Amino acid sequence: MAEWLAMASGRRFRGLGKGRKTRRVLERGGAGAAARLNRTLGEWPGVRITPMFGRWGYFTGGRLFACFPLRDKDSDLWIRLTRADQARALGEDGVRPHRRFAARGWIELDVRTESDVPQALRWLRRARAASDTASGDDE
Repeated sequence: MAEWLAMASGRRFRGLGKGRKTRRVLERGGAGAAARLNRTLGEWPGVRITPMFGRWGYFTGGRLFACFPLRDKDSDLWIRLTRADQARALGEDGVRPHRRFAARGWIELDVRTESDVPQALRWLRRARAASDTASGDDE
């Protein structure tokens, strides 16, 4: 009620207004490896990409299946896999268990250059497929 009265009286209050400008990197869809990942994943049907907490969040439906840093100097791609796929992925060079969420199927791998992207896309395809078949439960 108080918010409606403030709007009706013309007074500004927190939560309304112009807001801050979108950073150019966000408008372009990222830079470097992030731009390539965002272009590729953006073409996949049912995938939604949104910036969240300093990372690009990759969703299918309402389920987060991966995220990648917004900043160029960070390169750790986080991917949520099934237990079987997680075990397979951990056998590859450069793939490590996620520092906090390994028990939930998350892995980390560094994507620094264009040559790192094909390996990442292979695991991202599996993560997306697992998210598509998963139930509505997130945890």
